[in-house]
Amino acid sequence: MAGSVNKVIIIGNLGADPEGRDAGSGRVVNLRIATSRSYTDKQGQRHEETEWHTVTLWNKLGELAERYLSKGRSVYIEGRLKTRDWVDQKTGDKRYKTEIVGHEMTFLGGDGERRPQAQSRPSQPRRAPSRQQQPTGQVGPKSNPYQDDSIPF
Repeated sequence: MAGSVNKVIIIGNLGADPEGRDAGSGRVVNLRIATSRSYTDKQGQRHEETEWHTVTLWNKLGELAERYLSKGRSVYIEGRLKTRDWVDQKTGDKRYKTEIVGHEMTFLGGDGERRPQAQSRPSQPRRAPSRQQQPTGQVGPKSNPYQDDSIPF
């Protein structure tokens, strides 16, 4: 296999306030996010399914979630799937949990106040193109570097 992709994107609503704690490697914050889908079955009955996701945010991203998010708020999360396993101390059974480790987050909805977009990795500032960089829509010899004779098909 040439490569692989482990990327998750969800947009949903928080089912509870963010829960944070200090871990040995920094601050960790967990979110419970609900996503829903609606569909109509063959008999014409409308159904709605809700899926619950556990999202883990680390350090600055988690701190932002704790500060700005609360139960009911909408949020956009990008991240990757991570499955953890452990042995249940009471039963001795091996347990598994799959969660989303968030790398990017955007606050949505809410009270109309503009919320920051947060990313765990630095990004380049987005700049609007200047008027000189915008295309003029004109087609001619100066805007087309290829002549009809130079196109190989």
